[in-house]
Amino acid sequence: MEYLIIVILVFFSGAFSGLTIGMFSLNLSDLKRKIKLGNKDAEKIIKIRENGYLLLCTLLLGNVAVNSAMAIFLNNIASGLIAGIISTGLIVVFGEIIPQAVFTRFALKFGSKFVWLVKIFIFLSYPISAPLAWILTKLLGIEQPTIWKKQEIKEIIKDHEDSPASSIDTEEERILLGALSFSDKTAKQVMTPRTVIYSLSEDTIIDAGLCGEIKKKGFTRIPVFKDTIDNIIGLLFVKDLIGLDFQEKITVGELCNEEKKLFIEESTKLDILLNHFIQDKLHIAIIFDEFGNFIGIVTLEDVIEEIINAEIVDEADKIIDMQKLAKELYKKKHDKCSES
Repeated sequence: MEYLIIVILVFFSGAFSGLTIGMFSLNLSDLKRKIKLGNKDAEKIIKIRENGYLLLCTLLLGNVAVNSAMAIFLNNIASGLIAGIISTGLIVVFGEIIPQAVFTRFALKFGSKFVWLVKIFIFLSYPISAPLAWILTKLLGIEQPTIWKKQEIKEIIKDHEDSPASSIDTEEERILLGALSFSDKTAKQVMTPRTVIYSLSEDTIIDAGLCGEIKKKGFTRIPVFKDTIDNIIGLLFVKDLIGLDFQEKITVGELCNEEKKLFIEESTKLDILLNHFIQDKLHIAIIFDEFGNFIGIVTLEDVIEEIINAEIVDEADKIIDMQKLAKELYKKKHDKCSES
């Protein structure tokens, strides 16, 4: 009978030890997400996991009580030293190492199987564990949800993509990382620099030659300025040139749309800019520096490219990277100045 009791006590010791490490490896945030995805095991566990301090006190009290009872029963069977060695061996191997290894690996699965046992011991130990849990709550406060930093989420995504068991593929990883990063960038970082922008003066007469030039450039929206390039007054939509009678000598300024324009500062974050594009139903923004100088433009396509972390190239694109072109032109100009 005493041997049977010892076996039962070893089982409970392992159960309490494994449940302690297993239950608290499952934070509330993870459990709530799993419940939203329909996980039945998480639904069972969260009922007792929500009051973390009460659960902790119950499991630790149970573990200490069981281990103490085991030492007493072993002392009745064997001498003090032998009882101590056997008790230590049973507790360490079968009461700690094995159950903790198992519950750590299968915390959700095994934890849900022992919810009924935990509820029984919560009821039995309530007079002691409840006051202890109340004191811990007053001293430490309630358990805080796990909030991941943006960089931590990025690393989680990378780790998942690298794992053979993950359903996240390379393309999804690229887009997810881009979506998490684009709001940190400014309009200046993705803009098309002023030096490579195709723009037109409001006084320019629209004729067949100009239309041919515009067609060659391949742009659908062209900035229009008055007097100087720093004075952008609107945009010329290429679609408005369809069916135009060149004999009427219409100027760019007459067709220029002065309402569909957005002026922003160079420091504007891309997430704020995207909201402007969506709310105002625009596709292009004019960028000015802190001194009011026109320095470039940024399009909706530029923002989307940052989100998906890839270049979008269509049949009308003549040059893929306008910033690279601007740097090359500046380098050539600088080299010529150095030679002269």
